[in-house]
Formats: sequence, C-alpha cells, structure tokens
Amino acid sequence: MTAKRVVDCRNEHGEGIFWNPADGLVWWTDIEGRALWSYDPASGNSVKTTMKDRVCCFAPRRKGGLIVAYADRVVLLDPATGDEELIHRFEPDNWETRLNDGRTDRAGRFVLGGMNEVSGTANSSVISIAPDLSVRTLIEGVSCANSTCFSPDGTTMFFADTPDREIVAYDYDTETGAVSNRRVHASFADEPGLPDGSCVDAEGGVWNAEWEGRRVVRVAPDGTIDCVIDVPVWKPTCCAFGGPDLDTLYITTSRLMSSDDVLANEPDSGGLFAVKPGIRGVIDAPFNG
Repeated sequence: MTAKRVVDCRNEHGEGIFWNPADGLVWWTDIEGRALWSYDPASGNSVKTTMKDRVCCFAPRRKGGLIVAYADRVVLLDPATGDEELIHRFEPDNWETRLNDGRTDRAGRFVLGGMNEVSGTANSSVISIAPDLSVRTLIEGVSCANSTCFSPDGTTMFFADTPDREIVAYDYDTETGAVSNRRVHASFADEPGLPDGSCVDAEGGVWNAEWEGRRVVRVAPDGTIDCVIDVPVWKPTCCAFGGPDLDTLYITTSRLMSSDDVLANEPDSGGLFAVKPGIRGVIDAPFNG
C-alpha cells in the first residue's frame, strides 16, 4: 500500500499533524518554514499561514483558538487577531533545547516534549499543560521527544525518544495525567527508519512515521508491526487520521538536511500524503484550557 501526495506544499519540515472536526480541516506545521498549513479534503484547497517563529506542535482549544508550542515557549493564540497569552517558557536555562512533538490526551491536557537540536544530549524533557494552565514535568533525560499519543481509552501513553529506536508505553492516569510503569512497546532496531510522530487507531494500533525510512508502520497492540505504508519520499515525519469518517491517514514529510541530489529525485519531498489503510482513527480531544 502506497500513500499519494495530496498537497504539493514542499515543507521544509512538516510536522505536528491533526484533524480538527470543528472546521473539517487537516492542520499541520512547517517548523523550519515558520508556517501553519491547513487542508480541506472536501474541496482540495490548502492554506498557508506565515508565523513569526517556529511552531513545533499545536492543538485547537475547546474555547476557540489554538494552543501553540513555539521552539521556546507555549502560548494561547487567537489566530484572528494574533493576540497571544504566554503560558510557559520551555527550558529557558538550556539554549540547546527546543520543543518538538506533542498531542492532547483524552481529557484535553497538552502533553509535549523537547529535543536537543545542537548536541543531541539527552537533557530535555516532556511536560504536560493542564486545563488550569498548570505545568508539570512527566519525563526527564530526553534527547528527541516524538510519538506522543494515547490509547483510545486514554489509559496508555506512547512515546519515543527517537535515537533509542523504540516506542515505549506508560500507564497513564486519566485523572491526574501522571505516567508510570515504563516498558518497551516496539523495537525499531531492525526497521529502516527511526520512530518519529505517531497516532493511534480505533483498535489501539500505533501508526508511526519512520524518519529516513520511507514508510509509516502500524504497531499492533501486541507490539508487532502488522501493516506497512510506503511513502515515496525519504523523510516521513508524522501522521494522523482525518476526514469525516476518520478513515484517511494523512502524513507529513520533510526536506530538512536533504541534499540537492535527493530533492531532485524526490520532487514530492515536504508534501502532504494520504492513504486509506482500511481502519479508522480516533479524534484527539481539543485542549480543554
């Protein structure tokens, strides 16, 4: 099964994709291109919105607007006016780290993690922002946070520190947002790529975009890979189910750190791809703050 390009957006580094049922749009960020993108599956139209800084991940708010994780801070943003309310400055004493991957849990908390984009040292963290805007640290000693997503019932959190080449699972307390009982869910030691962004389907499978692997794979609840989606570019980055029936898997890709020769042979790099894998996804809750 092969994904097909649906938007020729040529993102420098597409990431952070989600489906927003409130407006019927697929949303994602081009981190290095400093832009937000949306795509309407009904019309085929896409829109680019230029941002003043790198948006690493974001989510819609239940009350309207967005919660936005820039590289160094998290804000509440009113897209209509551009007004922002600062919530949190991320690791201000560590100039090597920035925010990276994140998703909302089933209760509407925003769980997001950082990466060390300078030395690769495992000295960043994963934080959670509650509806009352309080911030807590969930995981420390992180090199490159990715794959954050939650089981359909919300009681398991999946996560990858990408260089470790594995997706791990935590027990997740839906009342408090605390994590415990870390264990390896799936090893990527023999996979062609590294675990990047993930989402879950209605049956509890984890779909992961393999960075530099030209594929998206489904990790079944038992930890085995039981489905492979070929992506005809080198660097898939993240995926999310969308569309009115949640039956289309949308995949962001990247042109980051690719040579001119690679880009010449892969003109679709940085595009948005889609495929119908025969299974439905789960809607992420909006941020409840």
